Amino acid sequence: MNSQYIKDLSFEAPGGMKVFLALQKTPPTITVNLDVQATPFLDPANVFEVVLNVKAECKVGEAVGFIAELAYAGAFTINVPKEHLQPVLLIECPRLLFPFARNILADVTRDGGFPPLLLGLVDFAGLYQARMAELAKQQGQAPRGQPAGGAAKA
Repeated sequence: MNSQYIKDLSFEAPGGMKVFLALQKTPPTITVNLDVQATPFLDPANVFEVVLNVKAECKVGEAVGFIAELAYAGAFTINVPKEHLQPVLLIECPRLLFPFARNILADVTRDGGFPPLLLGLVDFAGLYQARMAELAKQQGQAPRGQPAGGAAKA
């Protein structure tokens, strides 16, 4: 990893005081979505920017407690055979970025007046396998390592 940085960070608590009062009586519902994007730099050719996008939304009843969005990125120099490049970029790189993104989200939600949002560990290999299986299904192909018509385990 050459460097790591916050590419974008947003936190809003649109419900204001109404949400904090409702939290005393109603437990929140929190949804978290993760996405990973990898983009090559033009020069040098073996350097990539990998961005871990995390969006967390807290609802208390129908009111939105907070929305936190983080794009945490790293610049990585990767020297692996081409057939191993995609798994390295979409599994190993986000695995290195995740602990830092997790801490940033915990701090931001705490500083926003809510209990810190502590994300659990993420199985990036499982997410990658599920993504590859879905792409293969959309293209009408069996995922790599699976016979035609077989189900892939994610």
